[in-house]
Amino acid sequence: MNLLNTRPNIADADGFFAELVATHEELSAEASAALNARLVLLLANHIGDRQVLSEALQAAAMSARAR
Repeated sequence: MNLLNTRPNIADADGFFAELVATHEELSAEASAALNARLVLLLANHIGDRQVLSEALQAAAMSARAR
């Protein structure tokens, strides 16, 4: 059973994207990657459900391989 919600679910998605991009401004590639890693861990902790997290990892890996 899929528990991962992949439907649009972010209020003001454009505003969130702009904030995300702005957070990375003026960071080196290394600092930007570290920020992304911290963000992933914070959000994973917030989600907490291992099955949902596994589904998210699988979905992200499939998307990365498709490129």
